[in-house]
Amino acid sequence: MAQVINAEVAQILRKGFQQGITLRHLRALVALSDLKLIARVSEALGVTQPAVSKQIAELEKIVGVPVVTRDRNRLYLTPIGARLAEHARQALGQLDRAAFDIEAMTSGVSGSVAVGVVSSVAPTLLPSTISLFKRSTPQANVSVSEGHFVELLPQLEAGALDLLIARVWQPQELAGIDQMALFSEPVVVVAGRDHQLAQEAAVKWADVANFPWILPKPNSVARQAVDALFAANGLSPPTNTVSSLSLALNTELLRAMPVLGLLPQRLAQTQAGRGELVTLPLDTHDLLSEVRCFWRTDQIAQNVALVLFLKCLGQATQDIETIPFS
Repeated sequence: MAQVINAEVAQILRKGFQQGITLRHLRALVALSDLKLIARVSEALGVTQPAVSKQIAELEKIVGVPVVTRDRNRLYLTPIGARLAEHARQALGQLDRAAFDIEAMTSGVSGSVAVGVVSSVAPTLLPSTISLFKRSTPQANVSVSEGHFVELLPQLEAGALDLLIARVWQPQELAGIDQMALFSEPVVVVAGRDHQLAQEAAVKWADVANFPWILPKPNSVARQAVDALFAANGLSPPTNTVSSLSLALNTELLRAMPVLGLLPQRLAQTQAGRGELVTLPLDTHDLLSEVRCFWRTDQIAQNVALVLFLKCLGQATQDIETIPFS
C-alpha cells in the first residue's frame, strides 16, 4: 500500500499541481475531511452544494487521481485524499498564523498580562502562547504564577491576575467572570518503569487503591475530582499520599518510589517514550480533561494586552488540537 501511495504521489508531483490548486480547493478538502457530507461542507464554507462538488472535481482533475469515495450520501477520503488533507490543514493553519502575526505586529500593543495557571496545563499550552505573544508585541510583559484553582480564583477576582487557566471539574458560571473552553486532554494514571504494576496488561482500580499516591492538595478542585473518581469505582480515596503541584518533583518521585500519580496524556506519552514512566490501563472517565480560561468581564475593554494574549491563546490551542496524542 505504501509503495502504491508513494508512486501516486510522485505522479502528482510530476504534474506540477501547485500551479492549479487554490485555497478554495484546500478549504473544501479539509472541510470534507471533517464533516463528510456535502451539505455540511457547503454550510460551513458558505457556498452552494454544487460549488463544493465542483471544487472537489477540479481538485481530482488537478491531482489526476481520486481523492474521495462515496458511500450512500457520505464522502470519504481516499489514502491520497487523506494525505493531501493533512497538508492542506497545515497550509491553511500557516496562512491563519501569518494573518494573525501581521495583525498583532501592527497593533502596537503594550502593557502587561498576569497569568495564573495550574501546573498540569502550563507546559502544554503556555510556551507556544507566550512565544507568539512576545513575537507579536515585544514591548508587552507576561508574568506567570502556578497554583491550583481554589487559590488562583480569588487572585483573579481581586485583580492580582488578569487570566486564569485551569482544568475544570463540574464547570459553573462565575459572577463577573467570563470563561472559554480551550481544549480537552485526558488525565491518565502513571507509574515508574520499575513499579510492580508497570508490566501488568490488566489493572483494576482495586489493584491501585492501597499504593502510595501523588495527588493534588487536599483543598483543591482537582483533589475533589480525584476523590470522586475513587468513589465512583467503589473505593475510598488513598490515605498514603504526597501532595505536590510540581510536575518536575512528581516525575522524579515516580522514578524514585513505588508511587502512582496522574499526568496529562501528552506529558505521560513523552515520559513513556523516554522509558521513564508507564501509563496504566485504567479508565479515568474524563477526569479533569477540559481546560478553560477565565478573566474578569470588565477587563476586555480595559486591557488590550489581555485581549491580544487571549488571541494568542486561541491560536496556540488550535495548534495543539492539530497534533494527535500518539
